[in-house]
Amino acid sequence: MEQLTLGNVSITRVREYYGSVGMEPHTFFPDSSQEVWKDGVHWLAPHFLDSATGSVNSAIQTWLLRSGGKTVLVDTGVGNHKERPYAPVWGHLRTNFLDNLARAGVRPEDVDIVINTHLHVDHVGWNTYLDGRQWVPTFPNATYLMPKDDFDFWNPENNRTSVFGRGNQNVFEDSVAPVHRAGQALLWENGYRIDGDLRLEPAPGHTPGSSVLILDSGTDRAVFVGDLLHNPVQIVEPDANSCFCEDPAAARATRRKVLGWAADNNALVVPAHLGGHGAAEIVRRGTTFDIKGWAPFTPYAEQS
Repeated sequence: MEQLTLGNVSITRVREYYGSVGMEPHTFFPDSSQEVWKDGVHWLAPHFLDSATGSVNSAIQTWLLRSGGKTVLVDTGVGNHKERPYAPVWGHLRTNFLDNLARAGVRPEDVDIVINTHLHVDHVGWNTYLDGRQWVPTFPNATYLMPKDDFDFWNPENNRTSVFGRGNQNVFEDSVAPVHRAGQALLWENGYRIDGDLRLEPAPGHTPGSSVLILDSGTDRAVFVGDLLHNPVQIVEPDANSCFCEDPAAARATRRKVLGWAADNNALVVPAHLGGHGAAEIVRRGTTFDIKGWAPFTPYAEQS
């Protein structure tokens, strides 16, 4: 199963990549405890941890929503043919993402809205494609919703420094600026209402403009949290940031706030990068959280 419906909104998972990103747990999550990885192997492996190599497993995927007669994409992955000198794992890829999107019944011209929860390399790549020698918007009829704080932070003209170092080099130039020049980018601040069932809210910390998408439809709720979570370890240890968080204190506070809302409202938590079942319902456990149940998506490890 790669689709479920919550209220009036259908959700489909569209895959670009699944597997190791070449990082060990305590490199990726320096705040996490040794015990959570050692004691959690039975539930983290194989979907979220490769126990043979000790590397974290991750998914690059897009969430396809159909809401209010609109086709909406949440994050656009890494993209093909991109020059990534300081993030070589994502450089010069040739994935079949657009074919996977087509199998979900969507052509590029069918997309109405693209949401970039933030502007990291692995969230904006398919914003554009290489047409000859030019980067042009992949989704010609779409409005691309980008957080203004991230647009300003990653704009090289502003010369901001990042904990990512040069890992996001070229990303603004090939995956963000062409959309803005084409007049298809809408830079939002302080929140944005998409329709009666979907709204964007700021969730700063991972990056200055990091955001979450709230689905509130009928009696069903979900929150698409982008990189608020990279791994379910961050549910049971919510103070464990990834090494890519620009403002560690804000990232911890935002994660606790959003997870608390999800637990209190029985909302499905939908991160950008979870393999396995892709999303989870959570409950409070003292001052932290626990996983109550997984979404019914078919785990990647069980797919051909």
